[in-house]
Amino acid sequence: MAKPLIIGIASIPVILAVLIAVPMITNPQIPFSATNADDKISIEYTKQHLKKISLGVTERITPQRTEILTISSEGAVSYFVTLDGIPQPEKTSAVGRDDIKKLIALFKETGFTQIPSDSIPPRADVSEYGRFSLKITLNGNTKQIQWVEQNATSAFVPPIFTALESAMHNVTKKAFSN
Repeated sequence: MAKPLIIGIASIPVILAVLIAVPMITNPQIPFSATNADDKISIEYTKQHLKKISLGVTERITPQRTEILTISSEGAVSYFVTLDGIPQPEKTSAVGRDDIKKLIALFKETGFTQIPSDSIPPRADVSEYGRFSLKITLNGNTKQIQWVEQNATSAFVPPIFTALESAMHNVTKKAFSN
């Protein structure tokens, strides 16, 4: 009885963060109160599709596909893909200053820096899953979080992680839609 109550109480801050993040992601208006002209940001987002391979007595987790997206304060975007251990050609592009301001506002307004750094591990019985990592350096302060897909873990994956994943996907789509 106490466990559902604790989960319910613990989910309140997450729900509030989502209520703040969703309008920021969907709203084209940039909340200028959250950004400063001298804000410097560096973002590294990694998405991996992992597969557990049995080697008889031991098991090994091998990345089938790895995608790395990096974004700088100046709007430079780099996208690296590795398929089965073979690196593909790097793609580079750029996004506008308004997009960078929107990302900065998203990280400031949602309390990203206050999220615990504990990674969310997969269940032992899962053989294939996606793992995500987001490393943000904002004005010299670095924060990194790691999580797996919700269906690959028994732990609660906060909705803010999904919102951040969606924001990174949108930047990738916008930068490389040519």
